[in-house]
Amino acid sequence: MIHDPDLLDRLDALEKAAFDGEVFRATRQNLDPLASSYSDGRWMQRDGSAVLYTSLAREGSLAEISFHWGQLTPRPTKPIVLHTLRVIAHRTLKLVRVDLIALGVPESSYSGINIPRTQEIGAAVEFLGCDGLIAPCARWACDNLILFRDRLGVDAKLEVVTSENVNWIEWAGTHRLGVVE
Repeated sequence: MIHDPDLLDRLDALEKAAFDGEVFRATRQNLDPLASSYSDGRWMQRDGSAVLYTSLAREGSLAEISFHWGQLTPRPTKPIVLHTLRVIAHRTLKLVRVDLIALGVPESSYSGINIPRTQEIGAAVEFLGCDGLIAPCARWACDNLILFRDRLGVDAKLEVVTSENVNWIEWAGTHRLGVVE
């Protein structure tokens, strides 16, 4: 993939920092919570680098999966598994909403799915050697941590701390996410 040189320069100028903390990841049952995704998503194009989508807030993770599963027909009815993960990453770039706007992501389209510009940004951040990207969650008032698995060094940490079953339909219904039983 060829990256926009202006985008690379602008992202490279932003501060990179270590991340050390717990994050949340909601998955279907029997899916390895540390398994990377290669399908297209908000921050990576299909067949791009391996990414692991997590949230800094429990509710952010639940809101993301509830939104996506609520779009499916037939809608899944099984509970999801909410995992708490311990992460240590060493070169993480953080974007706030004003950064996104400055990088060409209109606020009005941020809640959409498979946005080409955010995919370009994610690919460029990974290309610059970052092992993580912190960006605003589109579904909840929190930040998400996107990990680029191929960039995590041998001294990085990624492990499951806890896992719990959650009835996502019930959760979405009590949090006004538009899911109706």
